[in-house]
Amino acid sequence: MKRREFLLSTGIAAVGLSAFPLGWAAGEEEKPRKVLYFTRSQGFEHSVVHRNGGELSHSEKIMVEVGKEHGVEVVCTKDGRVFDGDLGPYDAIAFYTSGDLTKPIADAKRNADEPPMSPEGVQKLLDAISGGKGFVAFHAASDSFHSHGDQLTPYVKMLGGEFVTHGRQQEAEMKIVSPKFPGVEGLGASFRMLEEWYALKNFAKDLHVILVQETAGMTDACYQRPPFPATWARLHGQGRVFYTSLGHREDVWTNKIFQQICLGGFSWVMKHVDADVTPNIEQVTPKAGQMTN
Repeated sequence: MKRREFLLSTGIAAVGLSAFPLGWAAGEEEKPRKVLYFTRSQGFEHSVVHRNGGELSHSEKIMVEVGKEHGVEVVCTKDGRVFDGDLGPYDAIAFYTSGDLTKPIADAKRNADEPPMSPEGVQKLLDAISGGKGFVAFHAASDSFHSHGDQLTPYVKMLGGEFVTHGRQQEAEMKIVSPKFPGVEGLGASFRMLEEWYALKNFAKDLHVILVQETAGMTDACYQRPPFPATWARLHGQGRVFYTSLGHREDVWTNKIFQQICLGGFSWVMKHVDADVTPNIEQVTPKAGQMTN
């Protein structure tokens, strides 16, 4: 499928061809790009990453399909031992995970099929990112390797933020505060979506915030706080990190806006496109660390 055909078929053309981030696909003169998509859940397993038998999950199927359309091979796994191997062939690593990924899963069958990461594998992941590997994290990836009191884990420091809780699913607003970042160009000032919205904390001071969770009008106590970052980019050593709290619902994964935002994130972390990621968290969400109004 050609790029324009993909845009038309997904509806992305509605926001303008120029809005789509160029460079997700490798040029003919370049080697094929490769992404590792890791979806092990030591804690709660979301439906979009749950596999029935040997069939790939909803999000894995979409990742593989969209990757093929753009000349990128997406390798999907729940086996934490992959990080003990050679990560060199991958241009980017994507996480949709939860819990302490070095721990076993309570379900014995799932645990046998989904071995944990080793502590050495976790360090290899962090070293790969700081060494220049791209990292994209969806939704529950912020619910992984939690901090211990005030002591942030190396993973949370790398990611740039951490899950606290969430309320009921509801329609809410995402405010776009970095309109020139790849993938959000042409989307306007904001958009609304039905989603399970995460409340987050422990934000890195160097975040370049792309989307802000607007909390005004939201129900449930966890949202009664000032607006806070929901999608961001940051540099981690020589690597690029992109996180979005979006991605809970199946229909979000097929939503043209979500796909465009994610493709922009992948383009940036894989260094196909550049962007100004000057830290802006203090300017766009000055009270992000405040947990109540």
